[in-house]
Amino acid sequence: MQRLLLIVAIVFGLVLAYPYLGLDAASSRIDVHGGLQYSVLVAHVFTATVALVLGPLQFAPKVRARRRLHRALGRTYLLAGVLPSALAAVPVAMWSGHLLTQVGLTTAAALWLVTGGLAYRAARRRDFAAHRAWMMRNYALTFLAVTARVLVPVLLLAQIPFGGAEPGSIGERAPGMIPIGQTLGWIINLIVAERLIRRRPVVI
Repeated sequence: MQRLLLIVAIVFGLVLAYPYLGLDAASSRIDVHGGLQYSVLVAHVFTATVALVLGPLQFAPKVRARRRLHRALGRTYLLAGVLPSALAAVPVAMWSGHLLTQVGLTTAAALWLVTGGLAYRAARRRDFAAHRAWMMRNYALTFLAVTARVLVPVLLLAQIPFGGAEPGSIGERAPGMIPIGQTLGWIINLIVAERLIRRRPVVI
């Protein structure tokens, strides 16, 4: 399971970061106005990619068995991935101009920081069961980068059989569906994470 999760994370991480590798604002997938907005967006994307790719390694038994490696990767995940990406996500959301995006992504960013902090605190207290549970919740929020990009086309296609959209108008409706996918994505991810946590004992 961890291997599949890692493969998905790497593929989506490459898709997420690729348009920004050249540092060309004209290639941005999100409309930006000025160098500051683009710089914050790039910082958010690159650090989110770090978190997305490193996250699955935290759950791999071979990595967890090597305590120093596990701690080093965990700190990198939080300090070079979650923390800066969550902080940058707030202005990115505010600049979007969409109320649902502003509320949904800001809430997700806050929860991302809180669950990361609680995971770190649990590890410091050597409460490894709680640490793993909080890390699962935290990575569920990280995985929003994947879920939102899957949900948007699914939601668009789901409208066709009910007459809510014509096949030729899917592209035109996509921008209006993105905020819904972004918000539903982290909610669904957290629900799945909670079910996994409660389904079996959480052990390290």
